[in-house]
Amino acid sequence: MSSSSDEETDISESELTPYVEKVYRKLKDEFYRTKLSNGMFKCPFCGGRKRKDYTYKDILQHAESRGRSSGSMEGGIKQQGQHKALANYLEKYHGRRVVSQPPTRNDTHLDHDKNEKFVYPWKGIVANLPLEYKNGRYVGQSGSKLRDELTEKGFNPLKVIPLWNHQGHSGWAIVDFKQDWTGFTSALMFEKFFQGNRCGKENYFSRSCGGDLYGWVAREDDYRCGNIVSQHLTKTADLKSIAELQAEEERKNNSLVSTLTNTIEAKKVKCYEMETKISETSRSLNNFIKEKDEVIQAHNEERRRMQKTEREFMEKIMKEHEEAMLRLESKNKKLEQTWKEVKAREAYNDSLRRKLADERKIIELATMEQKKADKKMLELAESHKRQKEKLHQKMIDLEKKLDQKQALELEIERMKGAMQVIHHMGDEGDLENNKKLKSIQEQCKEKEEELEAVDELNQALIVKERRSNEELQDARKALMEGLKTNNKGKTLYGLKRMGVIDVKAFEADAKEKYPAEEAPEKALELCSAWEEHLRDPSWHPFKVIIDENGKEKEVICEDDEKLRQLMTDHGKAYRAVVDALKELNEYNPSGRYPVPELWNFKEYKKATLEEVVGYLVKQWKLYKRRR
Repeated sequence: MSSSSDEETDISESELTPYVEKVYRKLKDEFYRTKLSNGMFKCPFCGGRKRKDYTYKDILQHAESRGRSSGSMEGGIKQQGQHKALANYLEKYHGRRVVSQPPTRNDTHLDHDKNEKFVYPWKGIVANLPLEYKNGRYVGQSGSKLRDELTEKGFNPLKVIPLWNHQGHSGWAIVDFKQDWTGFTSALMFEKFFQGNRCGKENYFSRSCGGDLYGWVAREDDYRCGNIVSQHLTKTADLKSIAELQAEEERKNNSLVSTLTNTIEAKKVKCYEMETKISETSRSLNNFIKEKDEVIQAHNEERRRMQKTEREFMEKIMKEHEEAMLRLESKNKKLEQTWKEVKAREAYNDSLRRKLADERKIIELATMEQKKADKKMLELAESHKRQKEKLHQKMIDLEKKLDQKQALELEIERMKGAMQVIHHMGDEGDLENNKKLKSIQEQCKEKEEELEAVDELNQALIVKERRSNEELQDARKALMEGLKTNNKGKTLYGLKRMGVIDVKAFEADAKEKYPAEEAPEKALELCSAWEEHLRDPSWHPFKVIIDENGKEKEVICEDDEKLRQLMTDHGKAYRAVVDALKELNEYNPSGRYPVPELWNFKEYKKATLEEVVGYLVKQWKLYKRRR
């Protein structure tokens, strides 16, 4: 593994010593791999660069050098600590093993007895492997671990095969080496290493070395001894002497040389034949190319001659054509100029004539429509004014009649009182009192008849007043319809829909909370939602208070939950919603839907019918005066 598994951040000087111990423990637990199979080493902390294999001496020098460097080196203090831990690990766990490795030689077989028979492919035998008795069987270390240990000592085994029997691990292992002479050299080095430590074959059978491992190269006696080692060797290998192997290798080499010599001779013959064919083909090709060049040259000369003649002919024709074209263009320009002037005059005359006719029609239609609208508006205004005056006069007459009726009722009551007083004061024989009583009774009867006539007149006036009010309301509706259809641009008087929320307040609030492209849509959604709340008859956020005059009055309840939430979420739209709520409560509390109303936009208040009619009459007079 490489150092990329660590954190990317560097460490401080105070954290260096604990970090070195941490990396050392990881190296000891083989978290980082440093030893390669060929006896070489690699630096696990320089993986980002091109990988380089080191000998033990070189990697130790590399680790010590980078471990002594300051924190300013590439990688910082962390790289310094990693290489310090690597140097400590190499000195403790690889120093003595590398020093004890015997020197290698590839020609060891030349100095050995050529007639001595060895097991081939080359095999090593390891005996006295440590065993443990577990669960009724003997167990020992794996072959891969022993192979790695032998590789670290420089013997380069291919694999190590532990030998097992019915009781488990037998304590024996077979070491396979390469089949060439380097494998033989490694096998002899393996044997000499154990002999140097007094753990060879003779020492094993004499048991003079205690519980250490024993090792030697498999020979003829091991092949034929009949034990578990012999059984494995007879199945996987043969007995061969160095002389036999050399003779076999020489035969193979001679056969290979003979085969290669024959192949080379055949290739030479084939190469000569190909050279002959290439030479013939080259001569034919050269002749063909020469003939082709001659044909091409003659063709090119003929083409150049024809092109010259054609070019001269075309130049003459082009010159004559250009002269004719210039004459035609001159004439054509004159004709086009004349034609354009004629067309322009005709087009201008037609366009001007159509334009004047269209403008005249538009003016006539506009004048007629304006006259109709003005006449209708004036008639309506005059009718409203007359009806208003009639209604006012009727109300005055009604008030007079009412006063007269009340006076008659008082007079009648007074006479009735006088009759009762006379009746109780005088006796029956008093003639004078009887005459007064009779006179008062006649006057009372006349007054009652006069009161009945006044009542009949009052009833007639009340009916006329009701009709006048209905006519006045119809006139008001007609005026509102007229203002609705002609309500264009800014005007002093017009129609206002009472109870409608001003969407501009929600737009201003949405611009502060949402992106510019989403704000209009969000404002419409919020405005529509609050209009639905206003139309809900179950929601009535008003409370009743007593004003200065002692009368009950409805005002907005600011403690209402919905209004408080509106104030918190959309403060700028709060006033618009409250105003619309007040208008609905004033103009249409039962229906809770917007209604149109005559409105004075200058003073921002409700307009009377008299104000609007007076304004329209005044505008009509100004318009007539301008015309």
